[in-house]
Amino acid sequence: MAEQLDAEEQEILDAFEQGDLRSRSGATEEITAARQAARNTFNKTRRVNLRVTERDFELAHFKAREEGIPYQTLLSSVIHKYLSGRLTEQS
Repeated sequence: MAEQLDAEEQEILDAFEQGDLRSRSGATEEITAARQAARNTFNKTRRVNLRVTERDFELAHFKAREEGIPYQTLLSSVIHKYLSGRLTEQS
């Protein structure tokens, strides 16, 4: 099945097929960094024992069930988002 491309997508495809596209300066370093970040995303290198209140434990299980993921994955995601600055407090 052929995909329908909009005008901009078709222009990019045509330029690619004609060999008119060039990498910009520094692209190699960015690609290398992105590949390393992707590898690191799924590395599980440390085990952590964490004590939480019974209430927080039950809430984590509840939220994880809502999301359809294991509670450990949910907790790991929350920690990662907090440490990377993507988890913010609601006002």
